[in-house]
Amino acid sequence: MDNTFEALQDLYDIIEKCERRNVKLPEDVIRQINEAEENIIRDEILPIIGKDIEPTLSQIKRDLVLVVEYHPGEPVSVALSRKTKISEIVDAKPIVANPQKVSKPVKSDEAYSVAEPHEPIKTVTNHTKGLRVIFPDGTVVCNKTAIDTEIDVFRRIGFERVERVGRKRAGWPLVGKKQRPVEKGKIWQHESDGWFIYSNTNNDQKKEDLQAVSDFYHLGLSISDGKPEK
Repeated sequence: MDNTFEALQDLYDIIEKCERRNVKLPEDVIRQINEAEENIIRDEILPIIGKDIEPTLSQIKRDLVLVVEYHPGEPVSVALSRKTKISEIVDAKPIVANPQKVSKPVKSDEAYSVAEPHEPIKTVTNHTKGLRVIFPDGTVVCNKTAIDTEIDVFRRIGFERVERVGRKRAGWPLVGKKQRPVEKGKIWQHESDGWFIYSNTNNDQKKEDLQAVSDFYHLGLSISDGKPEK
């Protein structure tokens, strides 16, 4: 825990020293500092807070969402929301741990038949352009594949909220609880946390879907092609 706070203090020291000397940090550096701060809070501090309050909350026999308001140097304020899920709070941004695997494709268990040798008609040098999504607070989501980026963004927004947008692809919900019947050699959806995300779309369609969700909730997402920096 001490190392956690030392890491946070290191980040704050960078900002404070620059402010004292009237040095303006580049936006990219500020973004990286914000991301590092959020990662520490999400991955190290929030789990500790959750464990501390769990024994008390376990005595309550109803679903609830607690809203914690914290301002440095002021008393902490805790309120009870009438919502039962964080994703139902429009302006809330759930901070979830980064999974090793964002999602998994839903496919048939049947063995694929081996195709006869053939002459390729074209050479594919770039299988996917990838996606880069930037939240207004500077958080950047840019995973190895476009579908992982799209699903990561949906997870941060809240799958329930994305479902309520009502967007469909090929007659199936963009995000929903219903699985499209699998077919041999076809992948229609990816599954994540019990939700089915329609993934048989190209980059432009994924950008359209992300933009539609952003516009629906006025999230102000910046969406473009892009791959993680090496």
